[in-house]
Amino acid sequence: MSQVYSPTTAPNPKASWIMVPSENLDKIRFVIKVGEVLLSFVAFILEEVVSNCYSNSCNSLYFFEFVSCTAFLFTLLLLILLSTSLHTRVGITCWPSLDFGYTGFIAVLFLIASIIFASDNNGSTTEKIAVVFGFFATALFAIDLVMFVKTRGFPFKKDGKPEASNGGPVAVQPQPEEEKLNPPQ
Repeated sequence: MSQVYSPTTAPNPKASWIMVPSENLDKIRFVIKVGEVLLSFVAFILEEVVSNCYSNSCNSLYFFEFVSCTAFLFTLLLLILLSTSLHTRVGITCWPSLDFGYTGFIAVLFLIASIIFASDNNGSTTEKIAVVFGFFATALFAIDLVMFVKTRGFPFKKDGKPEASNGGPVAVQPQPEEEKLNPPQ
């Protein structure tokens, strides 16, 4: 029975779970985003392994914990949405702007958290390694931003075209008439 159907059937290329490259994510940025997820996760785990902190250094530890955990979870969510067809079901039409804005925000937040944690910790080896992974993650988020601009351009630049909003295209203002109703005689 399989001999009858095999010559006429072909696999459906749209049936694959991960769609990279896609209109929102190319292969290079996909690998970079996977690296961001992994480095953020390692920084978070290393921070969690820290066994004690003193009253002054606890605030920097908790801030680094918040930033590394947030970066890990939200970058993983963004990676899943952009590399699958799930992004079409969310109702967001401005994925490039969202991706660029999020990546820039997390890069700055990770840089601040890493600097604060590097300057205010107990000096344990685990804390120092967590800080190093925080800076590595920051660098990868910055590289992601550079690659985004290099391949797609700046997403917030106005080029004369109406931008899409949450509901669809922005209404275009009508142009005044060029031709007069009664031509001069």
